[in-house]
Amino acid sequence: MTADPHEPPDDLCAELLGIARGVVARATGGEAIEAFVSRGEYTAVRVHGGEVESFTSASSAGVGVRVVRDHRQGFAWAGSLDPEVVADALAEARDNATFAEPDQWVGLAEPDGVAPVPFDAFDESIRSITGERRIELALELERMVRAADRRISGVRSASFSDSIGRFAVSSTTGVAGSGRGAWCSMGVLALATDGDETYTGAGSTVGFAPADLDPTDAAEDAVRRATRLFGARPARSRRLAVLLEPRQAAIIMGILGSSLSGERVLKGRSPFADRVGEPIAAAALTLVDDPTDHRSFAADTFDGEGLACRRNPLVVDGVLQGFLYDSATGRRAGRASTGSAVRSVSSTPSVGCQALAVHPGSGTFDDLLGTIDDGIYVQSMTGLHSGVNAVSGDISVGVEGLMIRDGRLAEPVREVTIASSLQRMLLDITAVGADVEWLPGGTGCPTLVIGDVALSGT
Repeated sequence: MTADPHEPPDDLCAELLGIARGVVARATGGEAIEAFVSRGEYTAVRVHGGEVESFTSASSAGVGVRVVRDHRQGFAWAGSLDPEVVADALAEARDNATFAEPDQWVGLAEPDGVAPVPFDAFDESIRSITGERRIELALELERMVRAADRRISGVRSASFSDSIGRFAVSSTTGVAGSGRGAWCSMGVLALATDGDETYTGAGSTVGFAPADLDPTDAAEDAVRRATRLFGARPARSRRLAVLLEPRQAAIIMGILGSSLSGERVLKGRSPFADRVGEPIAAAALTLVDDPTDHRSFAADTFDGEGLACRRNPLVVDGVLQGFLYDSATGRRAGRASTGSAVRSVSSTPSVGCQALAVHPGSGTFDDLLGTIDDGIYVQSMTGLHSGVNAVSGDISVGVEGLMIRDGRLAEPVREVTIASSLQRMLLDITAVGADVEWLPGGTGCPTLVIGDVALSGT
């Protein structure tokens, strides 16, 4: 953890910040410039049948440049940090600005006085992993799954991957920041067969360092998911309770989080646009977007425009607190940026969730399971793209899982659909577990129970 978050955490970050500042220094009168520079390394190993299927090792570097003049914005990016290429990107951004339509809301982020929270998610041990060790770990994960259950008929893939990234951003408004991060993960997809039935089950483990990984947990999870659905059949249609493990609960919270972006609200595409200060969920639900929570794999110090990341309460005790903004949507809405700009080097900033987290309630998975007389435990959802209406909030998705009867898991079920609306599901939350799980995308979510959902089966 760096003592001063405004100072680059290492020499490579300092180099990237120097490149960004060099671009900004070329601004002429009446011109605003922002430069976003990044460099990354990525390694991925996939094995199958005891053999290496693929080994990928790649690095990337690039710069994205925004130029704003007379309320016209131009953008260009390049996949190189060669000085001539960077200069060409600046020239192209300037040229693009001359063809843009004027927009009174475009502009760069202004310093807002929010102090950055120091964070440095970089463990040098990731660099020390040899290619041979990466392969060994993936092969061992495959062997663990194959040996776990006689019904495991194969492993479609087992993998080990790691990534290291650095970025820096600077602008003529005086905003500047840099950061770095590293993570590694292992994943496996198990194939189970019993008679004429075949199912797959995925398991994974992720961490900031190799020592954080738990391949045993990943293997056991994959085997459990692949084997417990044998004999699954459609269930009788009715209204019942739904038990969502953290992985599935995070999907619902992600739908909610995306509907609370300032851009969606401004476009009239959020069902919660006019409901700030009103209850939109059960009192048990508190949802924040908090990239300063260093348990999250998406934690960071600065957002995509160089403003300090901060904790943004979205729903507290069921009451809607507000929306997320970057600088452009904030100006349009008459609000300050919430430090919620997300981007890549090849794109302009846009507003988005960074590290959604549900505050824990009480009880384990088994505790919450024991409260349900008639329900369904959802292991997976399908049809999310077609079955979720982000504007109206209507949700109708296919699910697989296990029925719940008298507080216990019962027979497996498939080819059924659960239907409700996001608004009703939030109000029908009857329990929030204490078992918060931090998922690879950065979301932290516990088990949730939704008390009244329509199940469509036979």
